[in-house]
Amino acid sequence: MKFNWGYKIIVIYGIFVIGILFLVYKSSQQKMDLVQKDYYADELKYQNVINASQNAKDIGGTLTTIRKGGHLLVGLPASFHNEKVKGVAHLYYAADETRDISKSFITSTGEFEMELLTMMSGYYTLKLDLDLNGKQYYYEQKLTF
Repeated sequence: MKFNWGYKIIVIYGIFVIGILFLVYKSSQQKMDLVQKDYYADELKYQNVINASQNAKDIGGTLTTIRKGGHLLVGLPASFHNEKVKGVAHLYYAADETRDISKSFITSTGEFEMELLTMMSGYYTLKLDLDLNGKQYYYEQKLTF
C-alpha cells in the first residue's frame, strides 16, 4: 500500500503529539524544591546578611577549607584567632535539600571541623554566620567535592 502525502502528514502530526505528551509526563515527574520554605520572611531579614557581609569585608581575611576524608576543616580569617567565636556553618546544595548539612560551633582556635556525608559530590556553597562579641559576620564560599 502506498502512502500519499495526506497520510504522511497525519503520521508526522501523531508523532509530534505523542512527543509532546511524553515531555509533559516527564516534566510532571520532576522534583521542584524551593530554596527556602519561607522565602518571604527570609527576604525581609536579608539586610542583616548584607550588613554581616560588609562587616566581614571590613575585617578582611579569607576562609580556608581543606577536605580530609569524611571531614571538612574550615579555617577562619586571622582576626578570629584567639577569640571566642560562635557560629553556624551551613553546606548548601542547590539541587537537593536532603544533602544540606548544618552545624553550630564555638571555637577559640580560629578553626573548626564539619563531618561530611559519605557519598558527597557536586557543587556546594559554604554559608558561615559568625558572632564575635555581639557583632555579626557572614562569609560565603563555593566548594566542589
